[in-house]
Amino acid sequence: MVTVGRNGENRLDVALSGKLDTEGMIAVLDALLDNAEGMENGGVLFDVVDYHLPSFGAIAIELWRLPQVLRLLRRFSHAAVLADQTWLQAMSHWNADLVPGLTIKTFKRSEKAAARLWLETVCP
Repeated sequence: MVTVGRNGENRLDVALSGKLDTEGMIAVLDALLDNAEGMENGGVLFDVVDYHLPSFGAIAIELWRLPQVLRLLRRFSHAAVLADQTWLQAMSHWNADLVPGLTIKTFKRSEKAAARLWLETVCP
């Protein structure tokens, strides 16, 4: 399950839990696009509660909608990722290298307040 919500004018909060299937990916991308409308140099807080690799169908949807995903990513300059698994933190930093202009900082899930403070500082 994924929840997406706008937190102020320039920030999204996204919580990820469980496995994402085709229908879920469509709903998540639609929610992200809708909620990020009008944002520039925004911030996003990803709270990775319980992550499983998405289904093949979900990956196919993301690739099919890649132009929209790339336009969406350009709306953000900073992302904070809350994750306790070391491999998810490493993957987050690897993703930052793939998206020019996006700075990603990882935090343990217990450091949510610090992640929010960091986003408020870099994306006022």
